[in-house]
Amino acid sequence: MIGSCDSPKDLIFVLNLIIEGSAGFIPSIRCYNNLLIALSRFRMVDEMEVVFRCVRKRNILPNVVTYNAMVDVYCKEGRIAEARVYFRSLVQSGLCPDVHTYTSLMKGYCRTKRGENLDRACWVLLVLLPEKGCSRNVVSYTVLIDGLCKVGRLKEAFWLFSSMESDGCYPDVHSYTVVIDSLCKEGRVKDAETKLNELLERRFVPNIVTYNALIDGYCKIGEIDAAFGILELIEKKGLRPNVRTYSELIHGFCREGKVHKGMALLNRMIDAGISPNVVTYTILIQGQCNNGCLDSAFRLINLMEGNSLVPNERTCSILIDALCRCGRVDEAVAFFRSLEKKSVAVNHAVYTSLINGLGKARKLELARSFLEEMNSKVKVRDPFADSALIDALCREKRLQEAMRVLDTMLEEKIVPTVVTYTSLVIEMFKEGEFGEAQRVLEQMVSSGCKPDVGIYTVLIGSCCSQGSPEEAESVISLMKEQGVFPNLITYNTLIDGYGRLGLVDRAFSAFKSMIEAGFKPNGDTYSLLLRVVFKKRSSTGVSVCTVDMWKALKMDDVLELIKEMVKHGFILSSDTYNTLVTGFCKVDRLEEARLLFTHMKENGLSPIDDVYTSIIDCCCKLKEYSEALELINSATRNGLLPRLESYQLLLSGLCDEGNFEQAKLVFEDLLSRDYNCDEIAWKILVDGLLVQGHSSICSEMFSIMMERNCCFSSQTHAQLVKEFTDGSNGGVK
Repeated sequence: MIGSCDSPKDLIFVLNLIIEGSAGFIPSIRCYNNLLIALSRFRMVDEMEVVFRCVRKRNILPNVVTYNAMVDVYCKEGRIAEARVYFRSLVQSGLCPDVHTYTSLMKGYCRTKRGENLDRACWVLLVLLPEKGCSRNVVSYTVLIDGLCKVGRLKEAFWLFSSMESDGCYPDVHSYTVVIDSLCKEGRVKDAETKLNELLERRFVPNIVTYNALIDGYCKIGEIDAAFGILELIEKKGLRPNVRTYSELIHGFCREGKVHKGMALLNRMIDAGISPNVVTYTILIQGQCNNGCLDSAFRLINLMEGNSLVPNERTCSILIDALCRCGRVDEAVAFFRSLEKKSVAVNHAVYTSLINGLGKARKLELARSFLEEMNSKVKVRDPFADSALIDALCREKRLQEAMRVLDTMLEEKIVPTVVTYTSLVIEMFKEGEFGEAQRVLEQMVSSGCKPDVGIYTVLIGSCCSQGSPEEAESVISLMKEQGVFPNLITYNTLIDGYGRLGLVDRAFSAFKSMIEAGFKPNGDTYSLLLRVVFKKRSSTGVSVCTVDMWKALKMDDVLELIKEMVKHGFILSSDTYNTLVTGFCKVDRLEEARLLFTHMKENGLSPIDDVYTSIIDCCCKLKEYSEALELINSATRNGLLPRLESYQLLLSGLCDEGNFEQAKLVFEDLLSRDYNCDEIAWKILVDGLLVQGHSSICSEMFSIMMERNCCFSSQTHAQLVKEFTDGSNGGVK
């Protein structure tokens, strides 16, 4: 009966039968053990305690399996103290712990992610198990390897992995998967591929978890095509992708700013019979918010709730932060207040997001009031909320008040975070208060907080601004000695500093170091390099990243930049041209964008979709709709998927000019592409044509979608019907 139970409800029914002792049945210890193991699968700890007490009450002697079940469930929960109580009872009863007992203890120590407990787990595996005559096995090794990987102690983890075979233990698929996942999380995808090949050479069959780790790794380094290749490999091998497989790919697209591709993948996921979860929707909501499409983000919330999913703290925090960043503070507060009515748990993370957003929106007093409210309602004081207030005060140059908040934290024994100190140090450097900044840094170190890359980057910027590039280089050496490595912002800061000092070769050397360190240059990087070239060729001092620079740049400046990059060993890529094209398009310099587009193709590079997007949008702004349409067709012929926002601009422009037939043809072609129908309705019909007042053609396009049996969600369909039946919008049959 126990074996047939597949839900907590079934197990509760069986538990009650056994506890009540119905029909005079007296279970054996084996029966109780089976029940304990079944309950542990659902982490039903309280019910397991009831079973254990029942065993004792009926004078049945627990055996090692009984105790192991109790030790294991508490260890899985990270509740080491309770696990150790059962461990001691096992020993006191005269039984000998086995490898399963010790492995569970190791699992518990690892779950806490605390250094001293991980050291205990190492001691259990390397010292205690041999001492007690227990043979280590692949599971015990893998538990510790996983624990070490999760806290970044990869060197020790990989040493253990390589030591297994000499101990007579051979890695299995799970062991390899743990290592592959850790390598991918570190961005070491090539090393992960090596381990996968090693696994295949041993004739192991990777599982979906192994492949998901690789998909995540490829997405993290921006190699979405390679990630998609893994999905195709999964399907070819007859494995079934799961919700994480699709969610990782969707996350990869959203991270690259291609939320429309993520939405299209949502279609494919649902068609495959896999239901999106809260994580999937949250990733898409983050993507829509990052693209400035807040209305679409809230529509996704409606889809979530329509599928009986409750937004979590991460979902709510993203929306609150996005509303505040857009200056929609009242809406952010209203949304926050609505959560309690929806029975969504409002914890310190959600409060912190609101406080942080209000601070950035310069609503300091409101931020302070929510901090006070949080401290009165949420019993666990969150240092990140105080840090958010300190950051807001620093932004307003109210350093004294910020320091008073820090002093209050210390008085109340709230340990400040690295973020807390970073905000203060950055502002002190900006204000030229170097002595005070040094004092706070010393206080930070003495409190046990290790300076992070953000603080070192500020120091580097400060050295450069004072005309001391050698000191900046010393800071870089120091941070590496401390195990802190430069990030993209650090390199950009260094390039900026060298550029301002007229050190052209050093600026490009820093750029080369950035590439060699595996960082992908962003728009700021190229703007800074252009400034270096511009300053070298012009006597005019122009600020970095300003519209003025892009207006003043000549093609000769851009060609000089390309020449310098090639000279310093950089291989030109599509991303390079994308940044340059985007810069010119932002200031409506379509001719220069066209020239770069041509130059790119002459150099054997295929334009990426972002290049097309920039030029298409620029054409639409300048009402060059024929050229925009030609570019959209060129992009689709090359297998690219233009953003829906580009279609929105083109269709609205065509309708503004009265070219409705052409607009309908473009729309019908759009429907044949791989887009999410809900998003087409949101961005083309509602946010595009209806907002522009083209209700009649919009109604026709809705009818076309209906005729083509486009798969709307019920929420979107209801919204569209309402839009077209209300007021002057006309009716839809």
